Amino acid sequence: MANTACFIIVGRNDIPIYEAEVGSAPKREDAAQLHQFILHAALDVVQDLAWTTSAMFLKSVDRFNDLVVSVYVTAGHILFFPSPDSFI
Repeated sequence: MANTACFIIVGRNDIPIYEAEVGSAPKREDAAQLHQFILHAALDVVQDLAWTTSAMFLKSVDRFNDLVVSVYVTAGHILFFPSPDSFI
């Protein structure tokens, strides 16, 4: 079970608006970069799905090892990426 979680908001044209990492584990630079890498890799999949479905919550859009990426998409195509509990 992980002790940290990451939350990222991405605006139009893949511009990051907000990023927060919370938890009780010591800050590790490589863990933060892993979160960014996984979510950035999922952006193309999310953008394709956002135009083909009317759902605002896209569950399991991408996987990395045992990590599953889900996203909330607003009507203005702002993306809210909550991290799953399994993030390091």
